Parts: sequence; structure tokens; C-alpha cells
Amino acid sequence: MQDGGRRLVKAAMTAPYLEREQEHLLARRWKENNDLDALHDITIAHMRLVIAMAGKFRHFGLSMADLVQEGHVGLLEAAARFDPSREVRFSTYASWWIRASMQDYILRNWSIVRGGTSSAQKALFFNLRRLRARLQKLGGGEPSEEVYQRVAEALNVTTSEVSRMDTRLAGGDTSLNTRLNGDSAAERIEFLVCEDPTPDQVVSDRIDSERRALWLRQALNTLNGRELKIVRERRLSEDGATLEALGAALGISKERVRQIESRALEKLRIALVRRHPELGPPVG
Repeated sequence: MQDGGRRLVKAAMTAPYLEREQEHLLARRWKENNDLDALHDITIAHMRLVIAMAGKFRHFGLSMADLVQEGHVGLLEAAARFDPSREVRFSTYASWWIRASMQDYILRNWSIVRGGTSSAQKALFFNLRRLRARLQKLGGGEPSEEVYQRVAEALNVTTSEVSRMDTRLAGGDTSLNTRLNGDSAAERIEFLVCEDPTPDQVVSDRIDSERRALWLRQALNTLNGRELKIVRERRLSEDGATLEALGAALGISKERVRQIESRALEKLRIALVRRHPELGPPVG
């Protein structure tokens, strides 16, 4: 623990306990007069609470000094928000802020993958080990589906969420740059396969798509009004219209619609190939 943290802990352990009346008076001095000495006295007297709570979270593998510092931030936040006119002890009010500050710090730093984004997930993250250990002690053996089910019911989550969280808590982060074995220079990242297109492929496909859309718009200008309507309704809409529906709308037979469509598509092909010969054989 750094020197600043040690001094903070030492001051906390030697600070006198506050009676209700003293606590109330200090809180009023800070709230009404912005008395910084009063703020210091009331927070240093409750640093024991911060240290005790930090000890409860030490099994997450984070520095006690950092947990105490985060708890101190929560304590200061509680002091800033505390209303002395309410008949509530400051320690009762501050406990929630201290715990919330430490839990947020743990969730941000326990893993590079952020977990516990919802209240239910946070409850699962911080209570799974305790509940699982208690149920395993009663039932014996490794975690079972029954254990997961009972934990899920207690925390109002699904059994799959319990199973995934249990897996996460069982192992820490692994660097992708870790070598597969001591004698090999190969790293884990070299064996990851990504099926997504590369950035240059994405850009190339986007440019090609925009270019083809422009060519199509230019070719469509060669069609007359009825041909254009039939091509748009039959080929360029998500729900292609039927020959019968278009025939009824245009007052012609469905066979005539088919003939016009075939002629329009041929006109489009000719227009595209003439402008861009690479798209097909020469037009006679």
C-alpha cells in the first residue's frame, strides 16, 4: 500500500468513534456552512467502515489499497449527499455509497471484458460464489444443474446466465499474445479465424455497389414509362408484383406484361454492355 494509503488507514484506525449527536452536528456544519474540517472529521471517523468493506471484496484479486481509495470516494459522495435532517445514522447511509463505489471499480477492473451491466447481472456477479459455496456444502460435490437452478431462482436470472458467469469467475483473462507452449513462437492470436471481409474488401465492395447502382440508373433511362414501371414493380421491389396484378393495373393481359418485361430486360442488357463492354459479349 502506498504511503498516502497507509497514512489514511492509520488515521482511520486511531480516529475516535462518533456519537449520534456528534455525527449530527458535524453533518450539519458541513451541509449548512460548508465546513471542510467537519467533513474531514466525519469521513475519517467512518474510514473503518471503508476498510472493513474492502476486506469483503479482497477475493476478487484487486489491490486492497485501490479498494480502500474507491471506498473513500464513495464515502465522500455520501457525505456530499447526506441530509442530517433525516433520522438516519451516517454510517447506514454511507454503506450503500461505499459498496456501490467498490463494486463499480471491481466490475471495471476485474476483467478487460465488462460484465454485470444490469442490476440482475451485478447481483449474480457478486453473490454467485457465496450462494454456490453454500449450496455445494449442503449437497456436496461440483456445481450441478440443480445448484445452478437454485442460484438462478434466488437471484432472478436464468440458469444459462448462472453457468456463463460461473465459467467467467473460474478463469481470468488470457492474453492473445500468450505463446501456445514454451518451445513455440506461435501465439494464440495467430490461430484465430475471422470470417468477416477485410477492411479493403469492405471498401471495394461498397465502391463496386455504388458504381453498379449508377450504371443501372443510367440504363433505366432507356426504358419507356410502361417498361420502367414493370421492371421496377417486378424486379426492383422487395415484394415483386405478379404478372396478373400488373396486367390488371395496366389494363393488359399477363402475357403482354411478360413480353414487355422481357423486352425491357433486353434493352437494359444492351444499354449496360454498350456503356461497359466488360460486362458481357459485344452487342450485335
